[in-house]
Amino acid sequence: MNIPLHNTARALPALCLLIMCLGAFACVRAPYTGRSQLIMMDADEEKALGAAYSKEILQKSSVVTGTSQSRMVERVGKRIAAAAEQPDPEVPKPMEFKWEFHTIKDDEVNAFCLPGGSIFVNTGILNFVQSDDELAAIIGHEVAHALVRHGAERMSQESLSSLLQSVGSLAVGVATQSSGAAELFGSAYGTGMQYGVLLPYSRTHESEADYIGLILAAKAGYDPKAAITFWQRMAAMNKNSNVAEWQSTHPSDETRIAELKKILPEMERYRSGKKQ
Repeated sequence: MNIPLHNTARALPALCLLIMCLGAFACVRAPYTGRSQLIMMDADEEKALGAAYSKEILQKSSVVTGTSQSRMVERVGKRIAAAAEQPDPEVPKPMEFKWEFHTIKDDEVNAFCLPGGSIFVNTGILNFVQSDDELAAIIGHEVAHALVRHGAERMSQESLSSLLQSVGSLAVGVATQSSGAAELFGSAYGTGMQYGVLLPYSRTHESEADYIGLILAAKAGYDPKAAITFWQRMAAMNKNSNVAEWQSTHPSDETRIAELKKILPEMERYRSGKKQ
């Protein structure tokens, strides 16, 4: 089936202009690392989305309170949050956060954050934690995700990718007068973006959260070396995993441990308060 030219050809310049404008006005800098970010979501919209999802999770999940594990999460979380809120003219906060730390009864070895500052820690991962210092590395990582607005950045990347895919498919269809060619381009583009852009960016987010999270843990007075012992324990648990790093949203345990070891000297300076 042929694709009509009369409307699609005129639409292409407008769509390209829209994409350029989005790129020009949505670039910000990540705190601590200075990495350039594309964030097209308003901060208030981001916080509202996080609050709504947090409410839904709390209603559907088994929230643990009054236990040694939940008290540990609250204790460590408050110290990490205080470190994240410390005034620093060189590291401005992107928005105001409402930090909350919840313990969820769930055997999955996981912790996660929501936009705006709600952090959830599963009992499954807490069963592998042996000290406040190790938990500080985990919670610091999640607080860093929220602080750097990784969720909003990821949604912005996916929205822009979808728009580019539509524009590309439209252009190919117009040029070839073939809907089949347009569909083939869309399929190839989607695969290329997934493995060539979106997954690598996800791994970048994880490494960035490791780095900033360890800064926050060190500033809060926790031992950054505990992150190494925790991830070595996780590596032993995951040794039979057959997922290649390039197919994953996270760096491999080996990559993560190697990168953490590289930044330990810097973290010790943060811990001592001598970071220049």
